[in-house]
Amino acid sequence: NPSHLRELDLSGNKLEDSGVQICSLCRLVSCGITDEGCAALSSALTLNPTHLRRLDLSKNKLSDSGINLLSTGLGNPHCKLEMLGLHDCDVTDEGCAALASALRSNPSYLRELDLSDNKLGDLGVKLLSTGLENCKLEILKLGCCSLSENCCADLASVLSSESSCLREVNLNFNNLQSSGVKLLSAGLGNPHCKLETLSCKLNSNKTVWRRLWRCGLTHECCAALASALNSNPSHLRELDLSENNLGNQGVKLFSDALKNPQCKLETLNKCKEFTVCPIVLFCRLRFCNLSDESCAALTSALRSNPSHLRELELSENVLGDDGVNSLSDGLRNTLCILEILW
Repeated sequence: NPSHLRELDLSGNKLEDSGVQICSLCRLVSCGITDEGCAALSSALTLNPTHLRRLDLSKNKLSDSGINLLSTGLGNPHCKLEMLGLHDCDVTDEGCAALASALRSNPSYLRELDLSDNKLGDLGVKLLSTGLENCKLEILKLGCCSLSENCCADLASVLSSESSCLREVNLNFNNLQSSGVKLLSAGLGNPHCKLETLSCKLNSNKTVWRRLWRCGLTHECCAALASALNSNPSHLRELDLSENNLGNQGVKLFSDALKNPQCKLETLNKCKEFTVCPIVLFCRLRFCNLSDESCAALTSALRSNPSHLRELELSENVLGDDGVNSLSDGLRNTLCILEILW
């Protein structure tokens, strides 16, 4: 009775390779699948291409040989897969080359690709980028992929492409450094960039929109990001710079960009959690090495463009009474509609 089942979740079961062949629309997280199972899945993508939309193979030891096999099916023009989860699957730069080839061969359907927690390295991102500029991919997860600032120029090039559809990029837990974010900012500032969510943490954790959390950043990258927001203010909605030592100087640089009435940023997580912007809805600045000096800059931003911020978190910062008094001036603004203050 094949006409009704739409989703099958077999995650955590020891199906191994032989059990994969019966799955048509399912999650197969941590199921002991190897490259042999990928051959069966690739065949299913090719022979029965009209149903499978979401396939999650995370936490299986597929390796590059498995990704090569899977990419054969993914690159078939009849394959309509929209989401592919390959978190922690032993993928390296070789697998990235195969995936890029598949995206070039069949660029119309895949919308989300999760490659987090794989040792792709900068070369892997460089190879993957060759398939990203002209495909329909909107969400790309590259958290904990052994990346450095050397991959940022390639990503910036993709973001600058007029044909790129990327809306969300997760670069958490990679050592990008401020120099890498400066390179990324060149792409963010391009008017062709459609990115809405950028995330760059540097420890473990994952959130709805992608972050720059704990990526070894300092205030040096804030000027470049602020410039990008001013150059191309209409798309980016959330920027997470949590767990980075941006300090007061970094917040001041950002606050100038947040005053831009065209800036659409809704969530900005800075330093250890900073979330601000002219159209910011949520602003988390928890544990960001901030003092009363930051409050003056934030207050100025609230006054300049106060109509969107709904939530502001400043916990675990040494603001002092002077900082809170300064912040209160912004809260008194009749246009300020802040609902939650932590």
